[in-house]
Amino acid sequence: MKTLLDPTHALGSGLAAMRVEFQLPATFPPEVEAAAQAAIARPLTAHVDRTAMPFVTLDPASSTDLDQAFAIELIGADLLLRYAIADVAWFVDEGDPIDQEAWRRGETQYLPDGRVPLYPPSLSEGAASLLPNVDRPAVVFSVRIAPDGGVKLDGAERAIIRSRAKLAYENVADADLPPGFADLATRIMSAEERRGAARADPPEQEVSPDGAGGFTLAFRPRLASEDRNAALSLATNMAVADALYAAKTGLFRVMAAPDDRAVGRLRATAKAYDLEWPAQMTLADFQRTIDPAKPREAAFLLAVRRAGPGATYAPFRDGVTPWHAPMAATYAHATAPLRRLADRYVIRAALAVANGQGVPTAVTDAFGRLPKVMARADAMGGTIGRTVIDLAEAQLLQSRVGESFAAVVTDKDERGARIQLRDLPVVARLDGSTAEPGDALSVRLTSADPGTRTIRFAAG
Repeated sequence: MKTLLDPTHALGSGLAAMRVEFQLPATFPPEVEAAAQAAIARPLTAHVDRTAMPFVTLDPASSTDLDQAFAIELIGADLLLRYAIADVAWFVDEGDPIDQEAWRRGETQYLPDGRVPLYPPSLSEGAASLLPNVDRPAVVFSVRIAPDGGVKLDGAERAIIRSRAKLAYENVADADLPPGFADLATRIMSAEERRGAARADPPEQEVSPDGAGGFTLAFRPRLASEDRNAALSLATNMAVADALYAAKTGLFRVMAAPDDRAVGRLRATAKAYDLEWPAQMTLADFQRTIDPAKPREAAFLLAVRRAGPGATYAPFRDGVTPWHAPMAATYAHATAPLRRLADRYVIRAALAVANGQGVPTAVTDAFGRLPKVMARADAMGGTIGRTVIDLAEAQLLQSRVGESFAAVVTDKDERGARIQLRDLPVVARLDGSTAEPGDALSVRLTSADPGTRTIRFAAG
């Protein structure tokens, strides 16, 4: 889950109701399952043998849909990242039942009680997943990372790989990882800082027992292994984006920076959490001072993630530079094809470009249609995420109706004031208030209903 974990299943009944409300499918149609079984039996005839390469994977311990495996070697002053990505396109033909269902779903959706996968588990957690100690088809990107963090796509090929180990964020040791892993992450992160990138990677929220029969919302600390692993995907996605843009093709992830109004709300949020944000300091620079291991600062990063206008997808257009403001770079999604439909097509384009071949017409056509499909899937994911948080907040606070809380007004519009509680990562509306953004005030919880997933506050 990207925003909330529920290891104690405290939200079980509410999540079950959500699945019905949003019509989230519990299974795949029989024709899709049958097509998946036929695809699994297909022999690998277009892949070179790279099973001698020492690939490993690094993911949450519970993950079984493994998109990426990696190996790293030092070549002079450069690092060469061999990034193996699940070759989903090998199992899916244009227009077949698997493909049609994937276009309906767009992406995997995540809830605290389990995911709604893009592809049947027989593929996404089986034959297409880069599980350890079995041969798997992959597209291997060779990405060169210079000492200054500059990236370049050196090549791409279809290959059979064999992962040596399924490493987990929670317990991985440096000795388990390829030499150069930490150095690669340092190079990418240093380059981000020089570019002025302002990615917000808040830790996950977690429903935790409070010791008194109830629960509380807390943050699970983000691990160094997660940040370092993210650098591998970031390097590959930027290298692929640069190669596709140079070839005048591709599908890019674009995102504008938060506007002045959003930054104003974030300044009020920082005030609510007693964070000192100098008036002349930019949001990007302030973010770099934040320690996500501290609950209030983690909550601020979560607010930053929610403050932007949202990322979208855009096909190549001559004369237009696709820009991802938080990355401060041109960026593509190519490293999670088991979870995002668009990645399958970006990978096919990158594979063609890297080998001097024309991009298939079906891929170019898909680039024009994918933004709408992915926007719909992203919107559903956003709605699910917000609804889960609303459910958790209502359930968390239902026993505290009548209590007063310290809050700060972060924004105001025709519907009233938006407030941020000072001691909980809760944002809510305060109807009819005359308070202005930045005002500190006391609010009283008047209702909290998990059934409708609503909470209401009044001034005083």
